[in-house]
Amino acid sequence: MDALTDIFGRSGEELTWLQMSARAVVVFAFGVALVRIASKRAFGKWDALDIIVSIMIGSNLSRALTGNAPLLPTMAASLTLILLHAALAHLAVRIRPLGPFLKGSAARLVTDGEVDEKALRRHGIGRRDLEEALRCSGVEDLAEVRSVWIERNGSISVVKD
Repeated sequence: MDALTDIFGRSGEELTWLQMSARAVVVFAFGVALVRIASKRAFGKWDALDIIVSIMIGSNLSRALTGNAPLLPTMAASLTLILLHAALAHLAVRIRPLGPFLKGSAARLVTDGEVDEKALRRHGIGRRDLEEALRCSGVEDLAEVRSVWIERNGSISVVKD
């Protein structure tokens, strides 16, 4: 155990550059393993559930890296977060009312070229944001649009006529 303490240091004590570097290698490898365990969905779509888990894991792993928290218990907590994320994502698919609570829901902003001003305000989207999304989708005129949606992850989708 003393050899591991020499390599990784003790939590709460000042770490040498070598000890922090050793922790960095372990935490990096563990982080890669977590991303592989979590699946592509966890860190690719960025809905509310994904963002919270990402922030918590990043914060947790940084504490392990700097020695502000014990290495192995912090890694165990990070794994627990990934497994919790996987379980909640699985339940959100199977239990319909849970999905919108955990992941949010899409909302229509434009219908047949007519802008829903209330929906824009409710979702904090200005006219210029809407115009930018239209241009990014290759649309210059609202008359060309069947619908525009703000998706669960915050992106704006344009459905052309």
